[in-house]
Amino acid sequence: MAAFFVGPPQVMADYPPQRIISLAPNLTEIICDLGLEKRIVAVTDYCDYPPGVASKPKVGGFANPSLEVIVSLKPDLVVMTMDGNPQALEVRLRKMGIKTYIFQARRINELPGAIRGLGDALGVGREADLRARWFEDKLRGFERRKQELLQKRSKKAVFVVQSLPFMAAGKGTIMDDAFEILGMENIAAAGGSGYNKFSLEEIIRLAPDALFFGKGDGMGERAKPLLKRLAVLPAVREGKVFFLDEAVYRLGPRIISVLQEMSDCL
Repeated sequence: MAAFFVGPPQVMADYPPQRIISLAPNLTEIICDLGLEKRIVAVTDYCDYPPGVASKPKVGGFANPSLEVIVSLKPDLVVMTMDGNPQALEVRLRKMGIKTYIFQARRINELPGAIRGLGDALGVGREADLRARWFEDKLRGFERRKQELLQKRSKKAVFVVQSLPFMAAGKGTIMDDAFEILGMENIAAAGGSGYNKFSLEEIIRLAPDALFFGKGDGMGERAKPLLKRLAVLPAVREGKVFFLDEAVYRLGPRIISVLQEMSDCL
C-alpha cells in the first residue's frame, strides 16, 4: 500500500519553473487560476478543469502516476499534494534531481496561505497574494452571513458521498468545513473523521433539514432509490435535496462558488 505524506520538507526550483507537472486536479486548477496554464506540460487523468487542460499530456492517476512519463517530460517542478500522491514517488523524484513542491492545505481555511506558498514557488507571489486576499474576503463575507443564520434555528445537513450503502462526509472533510463556514450542523460529524457509513434508520433519526450530493458519475440516478427510502424525512418531502457542482470535492478556487451555491440552496 502506498505511503502518503505526513509533512515532508519542501523542495522547490531555484528559479521560476517553466515546465510544471501537476499531480492533482485541485492543484491544476490553482496553477491555472494563477495564469500559468501554458507552463503546465502534463496533468493527471482526472484533471479536467479548466477545459484547456484536457489536451495536456497525462501521467496517470494522482494515486499512481507514471514515474517514467514524468521523467520523460523533463519538468522543472512537479507539484504534488499531501492527500492522494504517494510519498515514495516524491522521494524517487528528489533522488533523480527533479524538483518538487508539496501543497499541504487540507482545510478550506488553509487554502489562502497555501496559495501564497505555491505562488512563491512558481514565481508569481504577487498574483498569488491577490488571489488569496480575494479568497479571504469571500470567507469573511460568509462569516458575516453565518452570524445572521445562527440567530435563527440551526440547520442540520448531511453530504452524501455514496447512496447505498449510505456514506457521508464527517469531520475533517471539505464538506464538513463548508457546513461550518455556513453555520450548519453536519449530522455526519457524529461518525468521526473522514467518510463514514450510516444506517438509513440512523439518518432518519438524525433528521437532517437538507441533503447534499455532488453532481457527476450518475449520482442523480443513483440517489433515487435512497431518496425513496428516505421519503419519510421532511427534507425529502419538501425538496430540500441539492446536487452541487463537482468542485465541492476539490480544494481550489471554485470552492467559493460551491459555498455560494450551498448558501443559495438554503
